[in-house]
Parts: sequence; structure tokens; C-alpha cells
Amino acid sequence: MDMITVSAKTVDEAITKASIELGTTSDKMEYEVLDKGSTGFLGIGAKPAIIRAKKKESPEDAAVEFLSQIFETMNLDVSITVALNEEEREMSVNLSGEDMGILIGKRGQTLDSLQYLVSLVVNKTKTSEGHIRVKLDTENYRERRKETLETLAKNIAYKVKRTKRSVSLEPMNPYERRIIHAALQNDKYVTTRSDGEEPFRHVIISLKRENYKKDRYGSGDRGLKQQYESSENGANLRKS
Repeated sequence: MDMITVSAKTVDEAITKASIELGTTSDKMEYEVLDKGSTGFLGIGAKPAIIRAKKKESPEDAAVEFLSQIFETMNLDVSITVALNEEEREMSVNLSGEDMGILIGKRGQTLDSLQYLVSLVVNKTKTSEGHIRVKLDTENYRERRKETLETLAKNIAYKVKRTKRSVSLEPMNPYERRIIHAALQNDKYVTTRSDGEEPFRHVIISLKRENYKKDRYGSGDRGLKQQYESSENGANLRKS
């Protein structure tokens, strides 16, 4: 928002006058004192106080303005919807329009980059108290990607149990690695860990050999053996 110039007898009166003109309160306003003014001598030679003021930019406005400038540069017509949950300190930004695949990018890399940049912009606004977590999405990509990764995790876990060999997944960002870890955290027979340095850090899924051997060959739980026999029979039936 553009600055306005206001004059009054004192700086305090000028601040009050500016807040009224801007339709806000003084704590949500930025101002610069151009002249403190003076009362003169017996009222003679008095000078008014002069300030320049504007509303502080809200986190929502900052996000919309930043993204609008980017999309204008890219010649994209994108609708931007922003919702800020003050209690959770979380901002949801949803993008809609044509050619949203351009904004998603390969494995969501473009969307992740935009989300990171918006987070930087939002958390620089002077009205934000404490860090705001930004979630940027389009065409429900985040949820669809989450489901894909959870399915991948379970399929790879089955492969690890069947071959008894660890499997390294492709490099993923921290958010996606957390999805893999969470999907398999309660699996009795496999374990997950992250390895490597960014941006090549990836998840490795390995067999919990102690549990596997105990339940596969021991006298305890025979569930694993039955599971594999059932899986193998099902695979053979599908091949036939």
C-alpha cells in the first residue's frame, strides 16, 4: 500500500490522524517522522509535525502479492486462495488455473521451491508474531503424492521382506522422507533410515533380521511365514 503524508500539531496527533485515514490502529501501521514540528514562541512560528505512514502488510497480503508478481512474469493466470490459522500458525495457499503442472514440476520440486520462497516472504512481514508454516498446494497434489509414497513404501517393504535385501529409494525432500518413515514405522519386519547429503539424501528400507528370523523360523508367531506363503501363492496365481 502507498504511503500517505499527514500533518498535525504533534507527532502523536499525526499518528492518530494517519491511523484514522488508513482505517487501522497505530500498532498495525508503519510510519516515518519527517518533521517533529515545534510550538514556536507563544504560538508564533509554530510548525506542524509531519509523518509518512502506511498499513503494515499482513502475511496473507504478502503471500498473494509475491505469488501474483511471479505468475505475471510467467504469463500465467492463477487464482490464489489464502487461509491463515492464527492458532496453529499455519498458512494454507491453494493455486488453481490451467497448466498447473508447470507449477508442480518434477516430483513437486517447483511447488516445493515456491513454498519455500513464500515462507521466507511471509515470515518477514512485521505483523507476523512467531514463525508461520506455509503449505502451498495445487490440484490436491500434496495428498495425491502422499498416497503414492505410502503405497511405494509398502511395496518396497514387501520386496525387502521377500528378497531379504535393503532397498535405497530415490532422493527426496525432508517432507517426503517423513512420509516414508511414518508409513513403515509400525512394520515389525523392516526399518527405515535416511542417508546421504542434501539434495541427494534418501531413505533406505532394510530388514529387521532378528524379528524376521524369530517369526519365520522360530516357534513363536507363524504369521510371517503364513503371510509369505499366501503372498507367493497369490503371485503364482497371477502369473498363471
